[in-house]
Amino acid sequence: MPGADWKSVPGVKPGVITGDAAWALMAHAKANGYAIPAFNCTTSSSCNAVLEAAAKADRPIMIQFSEGGSAFYAGKSLPNKKYEASILGAVSGAHHVRQVAASYGVTVFVHSDHCAKKLLPWFDGMLAADREYFDKHGEPLFSSHMLDLSEEPDEENIAICAKYFKEMAPMKLILEMEIGITGGVEDGVDNSDVARDKLYSQPEDTYKVWEALSPISPMFTIAAAFGNVHGVYKAGNVKLQPELLGNFQKYLAEKLGKPADAKPFFFVFHGGSGSEKKDIEAALANGVVKMNVDTDTQWAYWKGILDFYKSNEDKLQGQMGNSKGPDEPNKSYYDPRKWLREAEVSMVGRVKEACVDLKNVN
Repeated sequence: MPGADWKSVPGVKPGVITGDAAWALMAHAKANGYAIPAFNCTTSSSCNAVLEAAAKADRPIMIQFSEGGSAFYAGKSLPNKKYEASILGAVSGAHHVRQVAASYGVTVFVHSDHCAKKLLPWFDGMLAADREYFDKHGEPLFSSHMLDLSEEPDEENIAICAKYFKEMAPMKLILEMEIGITGGVEDGVDNSDVARDKLYSQPEDTYKVWEALSPISPMFTIAAAFGNVHGVYKAGNVKLQPELLGNFQKYLAEKLGKPADAKPFFFVFHGGSGSEKKDIEAALANGVVKMNVDTDTQWAYWKGILDFYKSNEDKLQGQMGNSKGPDEPNKSYYDPRKWLREAEVSMVGRVKEACVDLKNVN
């Protein structure tokens, strides 16, 4: 099966991986035709569900935090005008994962998701935490970060990415950047009305990224647009063209004088929820090493609570009194540990399904 020997990759171990080991594992994924699913988390509970699923699948996994999700992690009542709560939440989430991941026996990347230009103070705060951790431990706090400057002109997008990448490279942080636009709505960025032709990158676009970033470090991935849309949609309603990624690979391979099947790019698949299996398989074949999953796991988490409520509705109408009698206590049903656990179990199942979809299986 794809990637069955992933534990032999140098530096791979239980816990958070960074630097050379993290990049080598991504290279292993690309070479062996699988990808690492990345799950947006907003609480320690959702982080634990991802880790539990990874432990049961015995596969590497990625936990990522968006700016809004990070603010929620820290607490919605905290001030966030300067993104201080978002910085605190992302850093807290990263430390939580570092504290518990090894106990699960899981190899995990910790990543920050979608940082638009207006959110750069959040990015700066996370980099400051990376530097502080690096000075103490010889590695950054996070494994990787994403800059999503796809709303800006390509030249500005790439220039800002290069500026930050120069700061990240000495710590061997992986940079994920986006060229082209992913449709739909994600963490407050609304691209639902973007013209359809903007949802497809061109070979020249990705080559410009390579020219700017590869002299700094090889450790970067590209979320190139091939019709991707964030959010929920019926399978087949979004016209993905993962074969475009293959065209981008061939274009760069020719520029570099490499064989046509060299696949020098490391690609990321955004808007993966609702995708048809054939499109996922085609994306893997064309160099996708990471796919984001959020909408589907949100639903799975909620469905665990919904099903629990439906099964125990009579016991969830008051502290006392149910179908067994008016004096029967209901504490064991409304205890958050009971219904949140059902949410986690449901989410674990969806995380494992994503691993299968991405051939991230033993």
